[in-house]
Amino acid sequence: MKSLLSIALLAGVLAFTAPVEPNTLTPTEKKDGWKLLFDGKTTNGWRGAYAKTFPQKGWAVENGMLTIQKSDGSESQSFGDIVTDAEYSDFDLMFDFKLTDGANSGVKYFVVENYPKPAGSAFGLEFQVLDDDKHPDAKKGRDGNRTVGSLYDLIPAQSKQANPIGEWNTGRVVSKGKHVDHYLNGKKVVSYDRGSDEFRKLVSMSKYSAPDYNANGRFGEAPKGHILLQDHGDRVYYRNIKIKTL
Repeated sequence: MKSLLSIALLAGVLAFTAPVEPNTLTPTEKKDGWKLLFDGKTTNGWRGAYAKTFPQKGWAVENGMLTIQKSDGSESQSFGDIVTDAEYSDFDLMFDFKLTDGANSGVKYFVVENYPKPAGSAFGLEFQVLDDDKHPDAKKGRDGNRTVGSLYDLIPAQSKQANPIGEWNTGRVVSKGKHVDHYLNGKKVVSYDRGSDEFRKLVSMSKYSAPDYNANGRFGEAPKGHILLQDHGDRVYYRNIKIKTL
Protein backbone atom coordinates (compact mmCIF):
# COMPACT_ATOMS: atom_id res chain seq x y z
CA MET A 1 0.00 0.00 0.00
CA LYS A 2 2.82 2.34 0.91
CA SER A 3 4.51 1.59 -2.41
CA LEU A 4 1.35 2.39 -4.34
CA LEU A 5 0.95 5.63 -2.39
CA SER A 6 4.55 6.60 -3.16
CA ILE A 7 3.98 5.93 -6.84
CA ALA A 8 0.81 8.02 -6.79
CA LEU A 9 2.59 10.89 -5.08
CA LEU A 10 5.47 10.71 -7.56
CA ALA A 11 3.02 10.72 -10.45
CA GLY A 12 1.40 13.82 -8.98
CA VAL A 13 4.74 15.60 -8.73
CA LEU A 14 5.64 14.68 -12.30
CA ALA A 15 2.26 15.86 -13.53
CA PHE A 16 2.67 19.15 -11.69
CA THR A 17 6.17 19.76 -13.07
CA ALA A 18 5.56 18.49 -16.60
CA PRO A 19 6.10 21.06 -19.34
CA VAL A 20 2.97 22.96 -20.28
CA GLU A 21 1.80 23.63 -23.80
CA PRO A 22 3.46 26.60 -25.53
CA ASN A 23 1.78 29.97 -25.03
CA THR A 24 0.01 28.93 -21.84
CA LEU A 25 0.49 29.75 -18.18
CA THR A 26 0.53 27.36 -15.25
CA PRO A 27 -1.79 28.03 -12.31
CA THR A 28 1.27 29.08 -10.31
CA GLU A 29 2.33 31.57 -12.97
CA LYS A 30 -1.16 33.04 -13.09
CA LYS A 31 -1.17 33.38 -9.32
CA ASP A 32 2.24 35.07 -9.45
CA GLY A 33 0.95 37.68 -11.91
CA TRP A 34 2.35 36.49 -15.22
CA LYS A 35 0.47 37.58 -18.36
CA LEU A 36 0.81 36.25 -21.89
CA LEU A 37 1.85 38.81 -24.48
CA PHE A 38 1.13 36.29 -27.25
CA ASP A 39 -1.70 33.77 -27.02
CA GLY A 40 -0.41 31.56 -29.85
CA LYS A 41 -3.46 32.21 -32.00
CA THR A 42 -3.90 35.93 -32.58
CA THR A 43 -1.91 39.14 -32.66
CA ASN A 44 -4.03 40.73 -29.94
CA GLY A 45 -2.03 43.19 -27.87
CA TRP A 46 0.39 44.04 -30.67
CA ARG A 47 0.51 46.68 -33.39
CA GLY A 48 3.01 48.00 -35.86
CA ALA A 49 5.55 50.43 -34.48
CA TYR A 50 4.41 53.98 -35.32
CA ALA A 51 1.09 52.49 -36.44
CA LYS A 52 -2.38 51.97 -35.04
CA THR A 53 -2.87 48.48 -36.44
CA PHE A 54 -0.91 45.26 -36.91
CA PRO A 55 1.07 44.96 -40.20
CA GLN A 56 -1.04 43.53 -43.01
CA LYS A 57 1.82 41.41 -44.34
CA GLY A 58 5.16 39.97 -43.29
CA TRP A 59 4.25 39.06 -39.72
CA ALA A 60 2.02 36.03 -39.15
CA VAL A 61 0.86 33.50 -36.58
CA GLU A 62 1.82 30.00 -37.68
CA ASN A 63 1.40 26.83 -35.60
CA GLY A 64 1.52 28.71 -32.30
CA MET A 65 4.47 30.87 -33.34
CA LEU A 66 4.70 34.57 -34.11
CA THR A 67 7.01 34.87 -37.11
CA ILE A 68 8.41 37.42 -39.52
CA GLN A 69 9.07 36.26 -43.07
CA LYS A 70 12.40 36.77 -44.79
CA SER A 71 12.82 39.82 -47.01
CA ASP A 72 15.97 41.74 -47.95
CA GLY A 73 17.82 41.82 -44.62
CA SER A 74 17.25 45.53 -44.03
CA GLU A 75 16.34 46.97 -40.64
CA SER A 76 12.64 47.66 -40.08
CA GLN A 77 12.02 48.55 -43.71
CA SER A 78 10.18 45.68 -45.39
CA PHE A 79 7.34 44.88 -42.98
CA GLY A 80 8.24 46.92 -39.91
CA ASP A 81 8.69 46.21 -36.23
CA ILE A 82 5.81 45.34 -33.93
CA VAL A 83 5.27 46.68 -30.40
CA THR A 84 3.01 45.89 -27.46
CA ASP A 85 0.00 48.10 -26.96
CA ALA A 86 1.01 48.51 -23.33
CA GLU A 87 4.12 50.12 -21.85
CA TYR A 88 6.18 48.67 -19.01
CA SER A 89 8.64 49.90 -16.40
CA ASP A 90 9.48 47.30 -13.72
CA PHE A 91 9.00 43.89 -15.30
CA ASP A 92 10.13 40.31 -15.81
CA LEU A 93 9.92 39.44 -19.51
CA MET A 94 10.42 35.96 -20.96
CA PHE A 95 10.32 34.77 -24.56
CA ASP A 96 11.39 31.84 -26.72
CA PHE A 97 13.06 32.51 -30.06
CA LYS A 98 14.21 30.30 -32.93
CA LEU A 99 16.58 31.54 -35.61
CA THR A 100 17.07 30.47 -39.20
CA ASP A 101 20.51 30.42 -40.84
CA GLY A 102 22.16 33.84 -40.80
CA ALA A 103 19.15 35.52 -39.20
CA ASN A 104 19.04 38.80 -37.30
CA SER A 105 16.29 40.18 -35.07
CA GLY A 106 15.97 41.59 -31.58
CA VAL A 107 13.69 42.09 -28.62
CA LYS A 108 13.68 45.70 -27.46
CA TYR A 109 12.34 47.18 -24.23
CA PHE A 110 11.79 50.70 -22.92
CA VAL A 111 10.89 51.48 -26.53
CA VAL A 112 9.78 55.05 -27.19
CA GLU A 113 8.24 56.09 -30.50
CA ASN A 114 10.11 59.33 -31.10
CA TYR A 115 9.01 61.75 -33.79
CA PRO A 116 9.96 62.37 -36.49
CA LYS A 117 10.05 58.62 -37.13
CA PRO A 118 13.65 57.34 -37.46
CA ALA A 119 14.81 55.63 -40.64
CA GLY A 120 15.44 52.33 -38.84
CA SER A 121 13.99 50.68 -35.78
CA ALA A 122 12.24 52.52 -32.97
CA PHE A 123 14.60 53.53 -30.17
CA GLY A 124 15.01 51.20 -27.21
CA LEU A 125 17.35 48.86 -25.38
CA GLU A 126 17.82 45.59 -27.23
CA PHE A 127 18.28 41.95 -26.29
CA GLN A 128 20.14 40.84 -29.40
CA VAL A 129 18.72 37.88 -31.37
CA LEU A 130 21.30 36.76 -33.92
CA ASP A 131 23.02 33.88 -35.67
CA ASP A 132 26.51 34.68 -34.35
CA ASP A 133 28.26 32.34 -36.75
CA LYS A 134 26.75 33.51 -40.02
CA HIS A 135 25.48 37.08 -39.60
CA PRO A 136 28.16 39.78 -40.09
CA ASP A 137 26.78 41.97 -37.30
CA ALA A 138 28.32 39.58 -34.75
CA LYS A 139 31.78 40.87 -35.67
CA LYS A 140 30.82 44.55 -35.52
CA GLY A 141 30.47 46.79 -32.49
CA ARG A 142 32.96 46.27 -29.66
CA ASP A 143 34.09 43.08 -27.92
CA GLY A 144 31.15 41.04 -29.18
CA ASN A 145 28.45 43.41 -27.95
CA ARG A 146 26.28 42.65 -30.97
CA THR A 147 26.11 38.89 -30.42
CA VAL A 148 23.08 36.93 -29.24
CA GLY A 149 21.93 37.76 -25.71
CA SER A 150 23.97 40.97 -25.55
CA LEU A 151 22.67 44.42 -24.73
CA TYR A 152 23.02 45.43 -28.35
CA ASP A 153 26.02 47.66 -29.11
CA LEU A 154 26.60 48.26 -25.41
CA ILE A 155 27.41 45.16 -23.32
CA PRO A 156 28.45 41.72 -24.63
CA ALA A 157 26.76 38.61 -23.25
CA GLN A 158 29.15 36.69 -20.98
CA SER A 159 29.55 32.89 -20.66
CA LYS A 160 26.46 32.28 -22.75
CA GLN A 161 25.23 28.95 -24.05
CA ALA A 162 23.05 29.40 -27.12
CA ASN A 163 21.30 26.44 -28.71
CA PRO A 164 22.00 25.57 -32.36
CA ILE A 165 20.21 27.36 -35.17
CA GLY A 166 16.78 25.82 -35.69
CA GLU A 167 16.34 25.03 -31.99
CA TRP A 168 14.50 27.12 -29.40
CA ASN A 169 16.31 29.46 -27.03
CA THR A 170 14.78 31.25 -24.06
CA GLY A 171 15.54 34.91 -23.45
CA ARG A 172 14.69 36.82 -20.31
CA VAL A 173 14.95 40.48 -19.29
CA VAL A 174 14.39 41.53 -15.68
CA SER A 175 14.12 45.26 -15.00
CA LYS A 176 13.64 46.61 -11.49
CA GLY A 177 14.26 50.29 -10.78
CA LYS A 178 17.38 51.13 -12.77
CA HIS A 179 18.85 47.62 -12.66
CA VAL A 180 18.50 45.26 -15.64
CA ASP A 181 19.60 41.66 -16.19
CA HIS A 182 19.62 39.58 -19.37
CA TYR A 183 19.36 35.79 -19.23
CA LEU A 184 19.89 33.29 -22.04
CA ASN A 185 18.63 29.76 -21.48
CA GLY A 186 18.47 30.32 -17.74
CA LYS A 187 21.96 31.78 -17.33
CA LYS A 188 22.57 35.45 -16.51
CA VAL A 189 24.67 36.94 -19.31
CA VAL A 190 24.32 40.74 -18.88
CA SER A 191 23.85 42.97 -15.82
CA TYR A 192 23.79 46.77 -15.73
CA ASP A 193 22.18 49.90 -14.32
CA ARG A 194 20.39 52.29 -16.65
CA GLY A 195 21.53 55.88 -16.21
CA SER A 196 24.68 54.97 -14.26
CA ASP A 197 28.00 56.61 -15.12
CA GLU A 198 29.22 53.35 -16.63
CA PHE A 199 26.04 52.97 -18.71
CA ARG A 200 26.32 56.52 -20.04
CA LYS A 201 29.97 55.93 -20.87
CA LEU A 202 29.02 52.87 -22.90
CA VAL A 203 26.32 54.84 -24.71
CA SER A 204 28.87 57.55 -25.57
CA MET A 205 31.05 54.90 -27.27
CA SER A 206 28.17 53.35 -29.21
CA LYS A 207 25.98 54.22 -32.18
CA TYR A 208 23.51 55.58 -29.62
CA SER A 209 25.70 58.62 -28.99
CA ALA A 210 24.25 60.18 -32.16
CA PRO A 211 22.02 63.21 -31.48
CA ASP A 212 18.90 61.54 -32.91
CA TYR A 213 18.95 58.90 -30.18
CA ASN A 214 19.06 61.55 -27.46
CA ALA A 215 16.74 64.19 -28.88
CA ASN A 216 14.02 63.51 -26.31
CA GLY A 217 16.14 62.57 -23.31
CA ARG A 218 19.10 60.33 -22.69
CA PHE A 219 19.08 57.09 -24.67
CA GLY A 220 17.80 54.07 -22.74
CA GLU A 221 16.62 56.03 -19.72
CA ALA A 222 12.91 56.42 -20.44
CA PRO A 223 10.80 55.68 -17.33
CA LYS A 224 8.63 53.25 -19.30
CA GLY A 225 8.24 51.90 -22.81
CA HIS A 226 6.87 49.27 -25.17
CA ILE A 227 8.24 45.79 -25.85
CA LEU A 228 9.29 45.45 -29.51
CA LEU A 229 10.00 42.55 -31.86
CA GLN A 230 12.28 43.59 -34.68
CA ASP A 231 11.94 43.06 -38.41
CA HIS A 232 15.51 42.84 -39.70
CA GLY A 233 14.64 41.17 -42.99
CA ASP A 234 15.20 37.59 -41.76
CA ARG A 235 12.93 34.72 -40.78
CA VAL A 236 12.72 34.40 -37.00
CA TYR A 237 10.15 32.68 -34.78
CA TYR A 238 8.85 33.70 -31.32
CA ARG A 239 6.58 31.99 -28.82
CA ASN A 240 5.93 31.86 -25.05
CA ILE A 241 6.16 35.63 -24.76
CA LYS A 242 5.05 36.51 -21.24
CA ILE A 243 5.55 39.29 -18.72
CA LYS A 244 5.10 39.98 -15.04
CA THR A 245 5.08 43.49 -13.65
CA LEU A 246 7.28 43.94 -10.58
